[in-house]
Amino acid sequence: MERGEGEMFGAKGNCPTLLGDIDHIKPERQRMKILLVHNRYLQPGGEDIVFQDEKNMLLRAGHHVITYTRHNDEIARYDPLQKAYLPISTLWARDSCREIERLIRNERPSLAHFHNTFPLISPGAYYSCQQWGVPVVQTLHNFRLLCPAATFFRGGNVCEECCEHSLLRSVWYGCYRGSRVATGTIALMLAFHRLRETWMDKVNCYIALTNHSRNKFIDSGLPAEKIVVKSNSVYADPGSRDQTEDCALFIGRFSQEKGLGTLLSAWRLLEGRPRLKIAGDGPLRQTFEDLVAHYEMSNVHFEGQIPRGPLIETLKKVRFLVFPSECHESFGMTLVESFACGVPVIASRLGAMEEIVEDGRTGLHFKPGDSVDLAAKIGWAWTHPAEMEAMGRAARAEYELKYTAEHNYQKLMDIYRWVIAGCRAPQRPAVETQH
Repeated sequence: MERGEGEMFGAKGNCPTLLGDIDHIKPERQRMKILLVHNRYLQPGGEDIVFQDEKNMLLRAGHHVITYTRHNDEIARYDPLQKAYLPISTLWARDSCREIERLIRNERPSLAHFHNTFPLISPGAYYSCQQWGVPVVQTLHNFRLLCPAATFFRGGNVCEECCEHSLLRSVWYGCYRGSRVATGTIALMLAFHRLRETWMDKVNCYIALTNHSRNKFIDSGLPAEKIVVKSNSVYADPGSRDQTEDCALFIGRFSQEKGLGTLLSAWRLLEGRPRLKIAGDGPLRQTFEDLVAHYEMSNVHFEGQIPRGPLIETLKKVRFLVFPSECHESFGMTLVESFACGVPVIASRLGAMEEIVEDGRTGLHFKPGDSVDLAAKIGWAWTHPAEMEAMGRAARAEYELKYTAEHNYQKLMDIYRWVIAGCRAPQRPAVETQH
């Protein structure tokens, strides 16, 4: 159905140990009925892509997939009363809970896999699943359980004060969209569900996308035995590139934490200024366009928001991708899409980027936020095409080893079967419950 400080989480858990490496488990060949749940974003991003790709992957494998989705564009159509109620809905969305219960009662899924619940689905939906005996898997696409802004980024730097102190720090700084009220709503939701131990008791298994992400959540109190590592994948293999143009590419949101400002500063330092294509959009677009015009950077071209198919074709033609993010990314779909195309990556030496891109083998690292270091790495890459071509071939091999849809599917099935077999839920209620 389409509708459309380590104690912070408590200390209980009721799921058998789940190991980060589950490749050794052989999946059984049987058809499952799976409920996928996702709150879509106004500006489509990596989470939306992963949700759709994994849905298509499961369908192609012959499973019965039921989907429950909400979209943030619904909020624009809310009347004043509905908007006033939104903070409460973020805490516990009764309409979503009722609709999910109805779906469960009618469809009897074996498992519910959540991608994003913020803000229109809410963690209250986990309770609906538990009451009907449906185990819950939650993919940790970002760090919102730890940071209301979900990025660990503030004032141009990595910030982990909400982990080191309390969520009140985020409210004081107005970390979510520069608003103390909006940030307070998220902080209240997180505090409420921590107090209820929702994250501990109502989720049977968490999927972290990298070891870096898994360690962050463990350090903050989620039980290690509930968190497995399964990376995202590129669902349709685009094939390796067979020709290149003399240009580099940036793909991403035009916001401070994504590092585009650092990249443009680095580009100004390059002799001859090779061509740079910039794909994406975001709140700082006009700022960056004005900067490029002011410094007469004629070799920098803004391509706008490119649909995924044409974007992959653009990616396959460039010499390398630049991924200058300055925040803790949980994964970075663009990185593995580049690998699939045989394109090496120049990436920040930080978190997931450092884990995914191997310096000197599948790309190059530079110091996050350091335009001089980035310019040096870009300059070297531009003058060493043979070495960068070799890195592109290694990147393609890395994709074939770790990031294919087949690899992703096998790991996902291992997780699903482990959860279904090991996490015994209460008896299904005879009638639909209300909150």
